[in-house]
Amino acid sequence: MRASLLHVSDLHAGTHEERPFDQALARLVEQLEPQLVVASGDLAHRGRRQELERAAELLRSLGPPVLAVPGNHDLPYTPARLVRPWAEFERIWETTEPTASAPGFHVVGLNSARPFRHQGGALSRAQLERAGERLAAAEEGALRVAVLHHHLIGAPWRAARKRPVSRRNRVLRALVDAGADLILAGHIHQAAVSERHEFEVVSDDARTAVVAIAPGLGQPRPRRLGEARGLHLHEVDGDAIVVRTFHWSRGDWTLGAERRFVR
Repeated sequence: MRASLLHVSDLHAGTHEERPFDQALARLVEQLEPQLVVASGDLAHRGRRQELERAAELLRSLGPPVLAVPGNHDLPYTPARLVRPWAEFERIWETTEPTASAPGFHVVGLNSARPFRHQGGALSRAQLERAGERLAAAEEGALRVAVLHHHLIGAPWRAARKRPVSRRNRVLRALVDAGADLILAGHIHQAAVSERHEFEVVSDDARTAVVAIAPGLGQPRPRRLGEARGLHLHEVDGDAIVVRTFHWSRGDWTLGAERRFVR
């Protein structure tokens, strides 16, 4: 059985609202028929209630169930950032670390955003330990997926301006050791997809683990070099993980690339 999930990130609701863009996204979801939509943070632009509500309205209108984790822009830009940082996000999504299962997938969300950091993110040892327990609950044969906002691998542009998740080697190995087959993130508004053997010296028989960074769905700074607009479709069967990258071009979604990783 072939299963798929749609991965979007960095909506930045509250900037450059485009109704035709929303409609095209709905058409794409209807065409691709993913079992789950995963949103890896920065749903809002300034963490405002109306922005978070706007993002939730768009994501939920697509039809499939949605798993969403917060990013640094989902923190309020008010004193509430220090005392009740996730009140609005949790009011809409109930938790900052959700778990969802769909046919072929078991997805664990992690909150890597930190109120005292504007751009940087981190995962605590306790978060990683709980993630391991949650990943272990997957059904036999399901692809185990971890989702956070801050990236683990880089992309060609602006590498120095957007720092990856803190102690990313520890994070990567903890998630892979816990059973993650696919790790999803955003934050850098660029696409990057790689299998661990391509960037890490590991034994030949080490388990496959694909890391994928989705380009931004929103575009708060349309003229900035190195901020693409796009999304990923992840498909899985018994033999492979296929990552298809779509980018926004001429008023519609265009398939730009496809990579296949043997499981």
